[in-house]
Amino acid sequence: MTRVIFDIETVGEDFEKLDEISQEYMLRYSETDEDKEVVRQSLGFYPLTGEIVAIGMLNPDTGKGVVYFQTAGEKLEKIVEENVEFIPGTEAEIIKHFWQAIKKYDQFITFNGRTFDCPYIMIRSAIHKIKPTRNLMPYRYDPKEHIDLLDLLTFYGAVRKRFGLHMWCRAFGIKSPKEEGITGDNVKELFKQKKFLEIARYCLGDLQATKELYFYWEKYIKV
Repeated sequence: MTRVIFDIETVGEDFEKLDEISQEYMLRYSETDEDKEVVRQSLGFYPLTGEIVAIGMLNPDTGKGVVYFQTAGEKLEKIVEENVEFIPGTEAEIIKHFWQAIKKYDQFITFNGRTFDCPYIMIRSAIHKIKPTRNLMPYRYDPKEHIDLLDLLTFYGAVRKRFGLHMWCRAFGIKSPKEEGITGDNVKELFKQKKFLEIARYCLGDLQATKELYFYWEKYIKV
């Protein structure tokens, strides 16, 4: 069976560029300035107010990977570091690359992919009028095709608090990409600073941590 891990990085629109109706909708339940600021900084969480700036894919069995990443119009060439290719493009181009690559695998592995990465990719694909090559949202309770580690580690919600990737890595002694000083909260600022390769390498770090978490789950929890 061929399998691949994937992960995305996203950024939100500038809040001021939203139309008045959209701004009002997003701020509808915000009562304080702090609440409003949280909303302004959260636009990257939603495919209607955000976009994908990196999609990483890693084969856990061979260690070979690729990160497709946006460059905001900057001209960058493909580079290769060890077994990983870094391929620049527009959002539409990196999504197209993803759909061509994913159809070659029997199984895909994510961390929180069911509630974030998968629907995000599918909606952003639709916005660009790009047809998916496979269903990223198969039947939730059969991990034959899609292994969402967050679902499995929390026993489909039986565990009261879900926790993020960093906390699961910490618990199991796995190196977390957040230890390098970058988190998902920094991606928008890095994108504004045109540090596109830093975002791509951060995405790769998430893939590598997810790979180790997957092997840990497979060895010590899976029955």
